[in-house]
Amino acid sequence: MSNIRWLGAQDDFPNPIHCKDPDPSVPGLIAVSDRIYPGQLARAYQMGIFPWYSDNQPVLWWSPNPRMVLKPVDFKCHDSLKKTIRHFLLDSRKEILVDQDFGAVVRSCATARRKDQDGTWITHEIMDAYTNLHEQGHAHSIAVMEDGCIVGGLYCVAFGGMVFGESMFSHQTDASKIALATLAAWCNQHHVAMIDCQQETAHLDSLGAAPISRDEFLSHLQIALKQTNIEIPWKLNKEILRHWL
Repeated sequence: MSNIRWLGAQDDFPNPIHCKDPDPSVPGLIAVSDRIYPGQLARAYQMGIFPWYSDNQPVLWWSPNPRMVLKPVDFKCHDSLKKTIRHFLLDSRKEILVDQDFGAVVRSCATARRKDQDGTWITHEIMDAYTNLHEQGHAHSIAVMEDGCIVGGLYCVAFGGMVFGESMFSHQTDASKIALATLAAWCNQHHVAMIDCQQETAHLDSLGAAPISRDEFLSHLQIALKQTNIEIPWKLNKEILRHWL
């Protein structure tokens, strides 16, 4: 990684528009830092860069090509999920809460067991950094509740008219799909054209996400950052799921 820049607290990120792959042997890796410095995470997202690393690594900053995105209008609400949504809407024990306990949602994402994955990239440093973004109004949580307990959810980042999906978890069948359906419906209502999903997975593909080129993603991001169509604070409840019925 000799061509990868190590960033200090005051250093700017290399711009992925111009500096696409500093080290071709590690495609998508833009920069490295010893830690996530104050203000660094917000700057990264507005340049289309995100952190992804493990506890035993330095902070690795990525801008991959291609980039997995979900256009909310393309969200695939399959018949089985529509059936789940109908039952969810009729069950008074079930609810959607937005930004009510951000930390609990992030911790649940961090500790969720995932197929073919050992450990988590959501380190304590990541939790602290995203909690700071949440306190600034730029990170949000959607919790799927039953009898007052969180059974699934997700957290995301938002700047301007751009939403960046981060991580989901599910302790109950389809609970994470309910959370994503909620986010996609909310984005549709607020004219958010694209949710960043970062990296391709079969699960996201089955729900309508698709890869686009890094250049296309970064071009869209520059436009979306200038938009101010997202309300703060976020306000929604489970009735928004009727969008898919």
